[in-house]
Amino acid sequence: MNVSFSLFTRETGNTSERVFFNDTFTIKNSHFSPWRKTRFVIHGYTSTGKYGWVVDMCLLMVEVENINCIAVDWEDGAKCTYFTAASNIRVLGAVIAYFLNTLRKMYLYCPSNVHLIGHSLGAHTAGEAGRRLRGITKTFPGIGRITGLDPAGIGFEGFPDMVRLDPSDAKFVDVIHSNAGQFPNIGFGVLNAVGDLDFYPNGGMVMPGCNNAQPEHDHEDFIRETPMAGNCHHSRSHEYYLYSILYPNGFLGYPCKSYESFQEGNCFPCPIGGCPMMGHYADRFRYKVKKNTKYYLNTGAMEPFTSWRYKISVKLSGNARGLINIIFHDKDEYTNEYQIQRGSLKQGQSYSKVTDLDIHPDNATKVEFIWHKQFLTAVWDKLGAKKVTLIRGQDGHKSFFCGNGTVKYGVLQTLRVC
Repeated sequence: MNVSFSLFTRETGNTSERVFFNDTFTIKNSHFSPWRKTRFVIHGYTSTGKYGWVVDMCLLMVEVENINCIAVDWEDGAKCTYFTAASNIRVLGAVIAYFLNTLRKMYLYCPSNVHLIGHSLGAHTAGEAGRRLRGITKTFPGIGRITGLDPAGIGFEGFPDMVRLDPSDAKFVDVIHSNAGQFPNIGFGVLNAVGDLDFYPNGGMVMPGCNNAQPEHDHEDFIRETPMAGNCHHSRSHEYYLYSILYPNGFLGYPCKSYESFQEGNCFPCPIGGCPMMGHYADRFRYKVKKNTKYYLNTGAMEPFTSWRYKISVKLSGNARGLINIIFHDKDEYTNEYQIQRGSLKQGQSYSKVTDLDIHPDNATKVEFIWHKQFLTAVWDKLGAKKVTLIRGQDGHKSFFCGNGTVKYGVLQTLRVC
């Protein structure tokens, strides 16, 4: 399979050092430090670890934290048929476990300082390595953390724990589901929870900003016609993880019984213990995990994919029939409009909606109210936002904006903090 390991540290800058799992000389003469945490990044089917997202992730992580980051490349074993590649992860998992055992012997390096990040088949590779190192001795417990980025579902969904990623493979296992398959649609990822903390952004199957069509083929046609590395929905998981390093609060997961319930606003705001952050900082929530709980969130459709969940309540001045919206502007002149209510609107009534904002209200340069006419809207009707209340999903914090008077439909009303 020609497995290779490329080490990135702050000392190596934008380049890397090649280290060999079976050659201690290359490790000793590298910038690997046993005093730092080590993160491995493992690609999936048809992908590579020589360039692209794997390298980008390592470069970003060593920029924001002083760690060893190792990009794992097994391209030769990943670009064959899918089921051959799926079999190859057993060998790859054994190689990674051997490498970690070598570090243990050389430096007494504890596997609990290791974080394996794997996408697709790479997620199950991480699980295989973790299973092999599970409590090797009382002094050296198993791997500290595994992050599964849309773990491959075909050939793994519903199979026993020992052949796929599961919570026992590390002290903490977090998972992002971005392309789970559910009949009649087929996805590349697993649908069932396979970690201690399972996140289902946008429901976990279809991601905004991608082609929303999910194919309805048999598994063999699906694998043959759509390479995993190029599947937008499947790849979103590692893109979300990358941006979570920079914007941790932009990816909060809300505990909820289903995505449908989450969409209805039934799981708002976060519970007293808080909501976990999907992605890089998920382990900050490791001791608050509730068993058999799934975490949901919505993301933006464009980079950096961040989203902040708020409950917006608008108390009206005036009576009319129409649609009421709130508009947020940011410093980059990006604007987005969010609908709160439609229909018959009454003086003094408050209308509320839980919504996901891709502009953080704290960073908004301007907030406006606007309403639009509907059928039977009278030409003389006017409406205004007397008071707008924003309740932050993260902690229930409230902020208030007020407007003066009323405006005709299509006319902007600027709101001020009050």
